[in-house]
Amino acid sequence: MGSLFAELARQAANSARREVEAYAREIPEFASLDADARARAETLEYAVWLRRRTLELAPGNSALTPGDLDLIASMGEVRGGSGMSLESRQRVLCLHTALMLREINEAVDAQRGGGAEELLRMMGWFAPQGERGIGAYCRGFVTALRRRLPYVEQVALLARSLLIHDPLATELAPAVGMELPEYCAVTVIRVPDGRGGPEVEVEALVKSHRVPIVWCPAGDGGGELIALVPDGEAGRLRVATDRAHGATATAAGPAPAAADVGPVPAAAADAAGHASTATAAGPAPAAAAEAAGRASTASGDAPVAGAAGRAPGAPSAPGRAPASAAAATGRAPAAGDATGRAPAASTAGHGPATATTAPAPGPGSASSLGLDPVPELALDLVRDFAGALGRPCAAGTATAPLAELSDALSRARRISRAAPLRQAPARLRPLTTADAFVELAVVDVPFVDSWLATVARHLEPGPDLVVTLDTYYRYDMDRGAAAAALNVHPRTLDYRLRRVRELTGLTPGSTRGVRVLSAAVARRLAVR
Repeated sequence: MGSLFAELARQAANSARREVEAYAREIPEFASLDADARARAETLEYAVWLRRRTLELAPGNSALTPGDLDLIASMGEVRGGSGMSLESRQRVLCLHTALMLREINEAVDAQRGGGAEELLRMMGWFAPQGERGIGAYCRGFVTALRRRLPYVEQVALLARSLLIHDPLATELAPAVGMELPEYCAVTVIRVPDGRGGPEVEVEALVKSHRVPIVWCPAGDGGGELIALVPDGEAGRLRVATDRAHGATATAAGPAPAAADVGPVPAAAADAAGHASTATAAGPAPAAAAEAAGRASTASGDAPVAGAAGRAPGAPSAPGRAPASAAAATGRAPAAGDATGRAPAASTAGHGPATATTAPAPGPGSASSLGLDPVPELALDLVRDFAGALGRPCAAGTATAPLAELSDALSRARRISRAAPLRQAPARLRPLTTADAFVELAVVDVPFVDSWLATVARHLEPGPDLVVTLDTYYRYDMDRGAAAAALNVHPRTLDYRLRRVRELTGLTPGSTRGVRVLSAAVARRLAVR
């Protein structure tokens, strides 16, 4: 054994003791170690064993044995059975990794900078064996969870672990009978009023849709439902876009020198994969078009220091829904279709349908702009939940790869809070950034939001003018379709639109009217 490994072995017991003290000081679930001598001794014994086993295997680059992995899994099972939270598991890994790196650094300093070859050998051992150790720990943790938690709570834990990119998801998904796709549409359904939690509705939703779902209650009795809907089409579109960009670059010849194009932000290369998807149609304001409206992975008791978490991956999920049409506000289907889904193309008179390959989306395509349709499963899930709940809801969605679901949740949550509340399930669909970018921008500008509220108050003397305008814009200003949806005569609709002009000075069908009134109505419905 070389000098670096010898120094680490000499300090193993003291280093393990320092780690246990850090756990007791900084992690709530370990606070009892100061009073529970037996639990403290067991934790210390595991920490010492982990270090000594590392020093036995790392010099020869030997793998953890099945017996080693079973012991690590048993510790995970103990922690899972005790009710350790995901956040505490993350903190355990951070502490363990930081302390192990500190120990290695101290050992190197003690050797006065020597032992570079041994240092590289040890660090090279950590990555593959650390991944195996984390997997074993998660396996044990999930074994305990399956005994302790009801199925719906296991699914909720899967949703939480995916949102913080916890490797536990890799073991938990098959345990609840689900596969992990490459991309998910994070869908947030906001329920504002306080009539108690929808436990029965959530359980029915989990069992019927079979996707990760978690209910997050709010202080007022309402809350939000978060669903992670598989979106296999997003991954395929990104691959196709990347290929199209590559083909364009090849056809155009050599790229210009860096000095000719200037610096390009690194984040721009991934922008297409982070954008929320949507479909928009109808007149849009020119000025509004300019408005733009990860956590370390964890493994309790850290099986091996320095092991980076890995992104859970699995076969792609079912594809997206067909493209949907949208009104000027980006919240509506084409006239006559309130479902948000485009009808299938007819092949009557043309013989059997022939499969064709659509051209790959280019740099200027709707896909590259984040204007793809919401997955059909997300549409169904939102409407099923709203229908069963029987309360006004608002929903937002954002698509991202598994490693970036936390950012997607932030976007979807903001969209749901800016989206109008709707009572009828048939009228509710999850909005995307492109649907609600005006409202998202307005929420952050209080004086504009206040002005729009004043515009909405001017509509109060009229006969249901807010609902009338909402329907008129959702149906792309199609008078016949809007009147039918309102169950009134088209002339009654015309009268109401004239009344809007009398009260506000804005013509609902004009560019200015669409810009102001659609935003005012959306904000009024979002906060009612």
